[in-house]
Amino acid sequence: MSRLPARRDCIALLALACAAAAQAQSGTGLAPVTVQGTYQNAVGTSDAASQGVATSTLLQNRPTLRPAEILEFVPGLIVTQHSGDGKANQYFLRGFNLDHGTDFATWVDGVPVNMVSHAHGQGYTDLNFLLPELVERIAYQKGPYYASEGDFSSAGAAHIRLVDSLAGPLAQLAAGQRGYRRGLVAGSTALSTGTLLYAGEAASNDGPWTVPERFRRHNAVLRFSQAEGATRWSLTGMAYDARWNATDQIPLRAVEAGTIDRFGVVDPSDGGKSSRASLSWAWQRTLDEGGWLQANAYAVRSRLDLFSNFTYLLDHPADDAAANASGLQGDQFAQAERRRIVGGSASGRWHTHLAGREGFTGVGVQVRQDRLDPVGLFHTEARQRVATVQESRVRESSIGAWASNDTQWLPWLRSIAGVRHDRFDFDVASSIAGNSGARSASITSPKLSLVLGPWSRTEFFVNSGYGFHSNDARGTVATLAPREPTPVTPVTPLVRTRGSEVGVRTEAIEGLQSSLALWQLRLGSELVFSGDAGDTEPSRASRRSGIEWNNHWRVAPWLMLDADFAWSRARFTQADPAGDRVPGAPEKVASIGATVTGYGPWSGHLQLRYFGPRPLLEDDSRRSSSTTLAYLRIGYQATPRVQLTADVFNLFNRRASDIEYFYASRLAGEPLEGVEDLHFHPVEPRTLRLAVTARF
Repeated sequence: MSRLPARRDCIALLALACAAAAQAQSGTGLAPVTVQGTYQNAVGTSDAASQGVATSTLLQNRPTLRPAEILEFVPGLIVTQHSGDGKANQYFLRGFNLDHGTDFATWVDGVPVNMVSHAHGQGYTDLNFLLPELVERIAYQKGPYYASEGDFSSAGAAHIRLVDSLAGPLAQLAAGQRGYRRGLVAGSTALSTGTLLYAGEAASNDGPWTVPERFRRHNAVLRFSQAEGATRWSLTGMAYDARWNATDQIPLRAVEAGTIDRFGVVDPSDGGKSSRASLSWAWQRTLDEGGWLQANAYAVRSRLDLFSNFTYLLDHPADDAAANASGLQGDQFAQAERRRIVGGSASGRWHTHLAGREGFTGVGVQVRQDRLDPVGLFHTEARQRVATVQESRVRESSIGAWASNDTQWLPWLRSIAGVRHDRFDFDVASSIAGNSGARSASITSPKLSLVLGPWSRTEFFVNSGYGFHSNDARGTVATLAPREPTPVTPVTPLVRTRGSEVGVRTEAIEGLQSSLALWQLRLGSELVFSGDAGDTEPSRASRRSGIEWNNHWRVAPWLMLDADFAWSRARFTQADPAGDRVPGAPEKVASIGATVTGYGPWSGHLQLRYFGPRPLLEDDSRRSSSTTLAYLRIGYQATPRVQLTADVFNLFNRRASDIEYFYASRLAGEPLEGVEDLHFHPVEPRTLRLAVTARF
């Protein structure tokens, strides 16, 4: 698993798929096709080499095992899972183990997905409410160079935009191995005053696990939009509900000893349930000469009950009464929250003149308040609460204001200068008296970018800027550790980041868009709030750097090739005998894909994704294995209204891990101090899913 698959295997597979399509077309010739762009990354369309847009053309042709995997359209980003599918995914980008979303901001139609002061982890990003069929585009950017981006965006950000209408009503039925079922109905209707979009989904999956996952998901979307001249507005309601059993990461020693299966579980009662409902309004007016005004408002209500056990019998050895004074039967814990969010934004961009030079000036403001009533950590046994570790009521409010100027100084020189100021207010009422209190913090983040060119269809970029991420509200006022009432120091509310990048983008070769970026990012602290322990894990300042090389090649009207490569280096910058490696930081990532569209009735996609080894400990004495996966989609347009699709995940049936950790845990009969071991969550074996989609 330490190398990419042999190149000849990939070429042979792609050739086989194309040959099948060609044979089906023999004697008839190719039908006329409409060429649609899969990326909007042309020279002159962005402010950095690492910025871009993936369109629905590509999104609808690449298979995804889970909804959040659409974020892998952001070059260099890896999406994994270490628990049940109802839990937020784990993300990796630019040398970051982003956990469930810290330092990568995700938005859906102007509504933030990252959750502050979350029960499980800061920046928690659960995209299970998303229907990929309704995604129009994903606009992505990396680094803290953009004045309009605030909390969680230091490594990058993705803005997912939904469609206002569909070409016609559709119904889809899908089925696959191991209990996978999915039904989808979607469509849009033109009304006298606008367009009504609707969609409903029901899905279930058991997976390969010895304890069936029994993942049940329901989604609904209702959207009214109206466009009149230069003005467009929409009102969108979304609802999501899910429940599941979880096979969390398991100890390697138990698998090697034959105690449990590779797809087995230590605590069969792990799992959870979650729900989300949102209502959002968006308005936009286009002005002359490329300017615009826009505003949005949103309200979100969500809840989560998550039951996990990562150490089994380490803290509460149920098989040793003398060592278990608490009387608890094992280490399972629950993280629960009930949340309400309200917020909105307003911004504008106008054509302006500066020192006699033409350009644009933009300003904006963003507000948000999260009310958690309550958020808590509990000891549980088989999902039943038996003790409270900590329970809090949290009010967290933020306001951010920004301004930027984009001026064309010379035909070959453009500058983008911006500044952003954010203020956060935290108010915590905890069940632990010493952990209650209020605190405020502010931070100002200047930005500057230069765009040079184009020359010979090639342009160059220099980007720099300051950013930040917020810490959990509970950590900013805590004076006692929840599990053991030992004194702790409140953490810094807002952590400063500083990044820079130089890059180049070229279309010198006809049909090929290629970009190269060299970047670095410094963090003032790696402090994170650990929802598993209910306190803040201290860590040191760090520096990350790397190289990204992205390529999109339109080989023929029906064939698009993608090749994205990323190399990263992450180090703590403060000396410590423990070592200077940042655990979990990815070093090498690669993604190679081929997309076939409009080849008569045939379409398809082949995707290879390589996730390289990572240090698991600060001294680099233990490292993860690499993971190489291949996805394949073959589509056939049986009639003008009916399409058949076959998706194969883990095409080569690789025996690999989605995620790996190294820490101490304890199984029954083991020493009370536990055993340090590799813990892993396996990728699912080769999986086939078939779907039929009818359009009316």
